[in-house]
Amino acid sequence: MAHLFNLNPNDIRVNFEFLESKDIFSRSLFLVGEIGGNDYNHGFLQSWSVEEAKSLVPHVIDTISTAINDLIDMGAKTLLVPGNFPIGCIAAFLTYYENSKVEDYNTSTGCINWLNEFSEYHNNILKQELNRLRYIHPHTTIIYADYFNAVMNILSPANSTRLEKVPLAACCGSGGGRYNYGKSISCGSENSTVCGDPSTYLSWDGLHFTEATYKAIAKGILEGPFADPSINKTCSSSNIGYVVKELTINVSKAD
Repeated sequence: MAHLFNLNPNDIRVNFEFLESKDIFSRSLFLVGEIGGNDYNHGFLQSWSVEEAKSLVPHVIDTISTAINDLIDMGAKTLLVPGNFPIGCIAAFLTYYENSKVEDYNTSTGCINWLNEFSEYHNNILKQELNRLRYIHPHTTIIYADYFNAVMNILSPANSTRLEKVPLAACCGSGGGRYNYGKSISCGSENSTVCGDPSTYLSWDGLHFTEATYKAIAKGILEGPFADPSINKTCSSSNIGYVVKELTINVSKAD
């Protein structure tokens, strides 16, 4: 017995576009994040306690997880999910929480310990959630991008590429104070100052990193060792390998 179907041309077009989109998604590398940074920044710059900030972490992780699931449902096969930066090394927070308590600061880097411990708290919960998602999506590659240690590597005395101690002060800022950061005089305003060589600084304006820092982070993620699993090993034999290769070439050209 024959079955007759009333096909709407618009439905056919929509279905074709959906299948085409899924094909494009399956051949693409998705960067999911970094998510949550501004939520935590807003709180800490208004004197939140660590416990208050920690209460927000499950909501941030749930948002990241939902975004990953939605992308996978739309056909994504390879996703790069960054953790949060070490906010205890950012000039704005170093200025806001500056004090004389020696125990608050890391003796090697000068960063604020408890703020960095919070970043690691977020990142550890995120990694646990990524492991759960890998289990329920075994045919999808979910790569963790370790932004935290990519930045800490720049500041580490053991970093063989570092010629001198990297300043934690902002390159462009208020023109005063230990960290050259102030809300009343922002980077670009009339009375702000700019360092002679931004490539030797971690931070550009006290909240954002310099191009040199972002380049080091990108190289650490693309070329290793700050991606789990390794991007090069994961993507070299896949149909998105050319995307990673092109990104790596572009980062190298920035030298």
